[in-house]
Amino acid sequence: MKKDTFYITTPIYYPSGKLHIGHSYTTVAADTMARYKRMQGYDVMFLTGTDEHGQKIEDRAKEAGVTPKAFVDDIVSGIKDMWKLLNISYDKFIRTTDPEHVACVQKIFKQLYDQGDIYKGTYKGLYCTPCESFWTESQLKDGKCPDCGREVTAAEEEAYFLKLSKYADRLVEYYETHPDFIQPASRKNEMLNNFIKPGLEDLCVSRTSFSWGIPVTFDPGHVVYVWLDALSNYISALGYNSDDDSLYQKFWPADIHLVGKEIVRFHTIVWPIMLMALGLPLPEKVYGHGWLLLEGGKMSKSKGNVVDPVVLCQRYGVDAIRYYLLREIPFGSDGVFTNEALIGRINSDLANDLGNLVSRTAAMVGKYFGGVLPAERLAGDFDEDLITQAKAVKIALEEALDKLEFSTALTELFALISRANKYIDETAPWALAKDENNKARLGAVLYNLCETLRVAAVLIAPFLPETAGKIRETLGGDDSMYTWESAGDWGLLKAGMPIAKLPPIFPRIDVEKELAELEAINPAASAAHEAAAGKAEKEKPANVASLSQITIDDFAKVELRTAVITACEPVKKSKKLLKLTLDDGSGQPRTVASGISPWYKPEELVGHTIVLVANLKPAKLCGVESCGMILAADGPEDTVKVLFADGLPAGCAIH
Repeated sequence: MKKDTFYITTPIYYPSGKLHIGHSYTTVAADTMARYKRMQGYDVMFLTGTDEHGQKIEDRAKEAGVTPKAFVDDIVSGIKDMWKLLNISYDKFIRTTDPEHVACVQKIFKQLYDQGDIYKGTYKGLYCTPCESFWTESQLKDGKCPDCGREVTAAEEEAYFLKLSKYADRLVEYYETHPDFIQPASRKNEMLNNFIKPGLEDLCVSRTSFSWGIPVTFDPGHVVYVWLDALSNYISALGYNSDDDSLYQKFWPADIHLVGKEIVRFHTIVWPIMLMALGLPLPEKVYGHGWLLLEGGKMSKSKGNVVDPVVLCQRYGVDAIRYYLLREIPFGSDGVFTNEALIGRINSDLANDLGNLVSRTAAMVGKYFGGVLPAERLAGDFDEDLITQAKAVKIALEEALDKLEFSTALTELFALISRANKYIDETAPWALAKDENNKARLGAVLYNLCETLRVAAVLIAPFLPETAGKIRETLGGDDSMYTWESAGDWGLLKAGMPIAKLPPIFPRIDVEKELAELEAINPAASAAHEAAAGKAEKEKPANVASLSQITIDDFAKVELRTAVITACEPVKKSKKLLKLTLDDGSGQPRTVASGISPWYKPEELVGHTIVLVANLKPAKLCGVESCGMILAADGPEDTVKVLFADGLPAGCAIH
C-alpha cells in the first residue's frame, strides 16, 4: 500500500541571536520538499521551530538584563517573520517552552529512568557552552570543540546519564540493515569511526549548574539536557504521550529529518537510541547537509560573517534567494556564498533565461495576435524536440527531488527553459510575422512557447512559488492546468485565452554598481576586508596557514591613509549609508559613502580621524559618488566599529 503521508522536519533553531542565510538554506530546502509532496497529493506535515533551553540562553539573557523567556520570545518573533518573508509553508512551529512539549519530555525522561535506561551519577568532563555539547578528551580537535573550534571548559556536577553504550551494537546493526538511514553515506562512516567504534560512552542528560531548562520531575535541581529535550520535539509536536496522539499515529515515523552536518551525531546516535529505548520506530532518513561558507569559513554570528537574508530578499526578491540557495550548491556538500555568484545566477538564469522567455513570449503574442492565444496552428521543424523535452522533464525532476538533489532538479528544468529560448532563435517568429501566409506556423510557435511556460510554472512552483504564480498570471487558465500531473501532459492551454504582458519577473542587475553598494551596506564583506585575508575570530584565533594569503606586493597596492571627518549626513535614498566629507591631507575635500548609519549618528563622527582606503575605484552609491572606503570592524552582537586614528593629522600614510 502506498504511503499517502509525508513528514519532514528541520532542526529546531537555537534562538541565541539573529538567523543568517545558512539557517535559511535548510528551511528553504525543507519547504521545497513539502511543497513538492503536497503537489503530488501527499498529506504533508512540515515541522520547524525553536530549541529554547540551555546554559547559553540563560547566560545571554542575563547579559541582556531580561528573563530567558523574554529573551527567546523576542528572537522567536523574528524567526517567524523570517520564515514568512521566505515563503516557508510550515504546518507546525514548535517551541520547546510549549507546555505540551515540556510535559512530553518529562514523561519520556521518567519512563527511561523507571526502566533503567537513565541512571544517576557524577559528570566530570569537557563541555562546549555555545554548542551545548559534551566531549571527551579524544574527541577534541587541537584541544578545542571539534564542531565550532571554541574553548571547552572542565565541568563536574551531579547528573543523570542515558545508557548509550547499552544500545551501541543494536544501533550498528540498524545502520547495516537500513543503508539509507543516514545520508549522504559518508556521514555514516563518520559516526561509526569517530563515535561508535572508539567506544560509545553514556550521555549526560541532566544539568544542575543552571536552571533554564525542563525540570526533572522527581529530582528538584536537575534540568533535562538540552539535546534530549530538543530531539523529543519531533514526536512531542505530534502529540506523543498526550491525550490526543492522532497526529503521531498518522505521521510517525518521520520520512526525513533535514539537519546540518554538525548535528548529525545527535540525530543518528542519541535520537535513535532514545527511540529504541522507548520502543518506538526510527525515522526513515536523516540527511546531514553541508554548510554555506563565507570566505572559506562557516557562517557564524559570533564570527561576524553573517549574511542577512532580510537584506538580500529586500534587494533581489525572495525567489531569487531561494533559487540561489537551491541551485548553486549540490545539497549535502559545502558551498561558498558570494555576492558575485548570487548576482550571476540572478542575471544569467533568472533574468536572461526565464524572465526573458516569459517577457518575449507574452510580448510576441500581444504584438502578433492581440494578446490572445492563437487557434490557427501548423506544426513544423523543431517542435518535436521542444515538446518531447517538455513532457520528459517532470520525470527527471521527480527522480532528482526524491534524492534531495535540488540543484540537479533545477538544472533539468532550466535546460528546458534554455531549449525554449533556442527554439525562438530557430523558428524566428519575427520573420514569420512578415508574411501573412506564415500566420498558422507563427501561431504554433507561440502556442508551443506558452505551453512550455505552463509546464515550467508547474515544475518551478515548489522552488519558486511567487515566480510560478507570476507565470500563471501571464498565461491564465484554471487550476486543472497547473496540477503536478499536468506537467507531464501537453496541449492544455486553450485557444482564445488572453496572455497578459506583465513587468519583468527578474530585472537584470548592474553587477559593478550592485557589488559596490553591497560593500557599502556591509563593511565586513568589503573588498578591502577580503584583501586583508579575513579578520581574527574573538573566540578562536585564526590559523595563519588557513588564510587566503597575499604577497607584500599585493598589500602594497592598497593605499591607506588617515583622514579627518569634516562633515557627515545621511544619504536620503538609503537607510544605511552616511555621506562623509573628509580632509585627507590633499587640500581637496573627498566624499565617501559608508554603510554605518545603523551604528553611528552623523554628529558622533565629525572631528574624528579615520583610516581611509584612498585608492579604491570610485563608485556611485544611491546617487553619491564614493571615492574610497573607511575601515571598520565587526564587533559583538552584530555591531560595527569604525577604526579611529584620533591624534594623527590628516594624510598620514599607514604602512
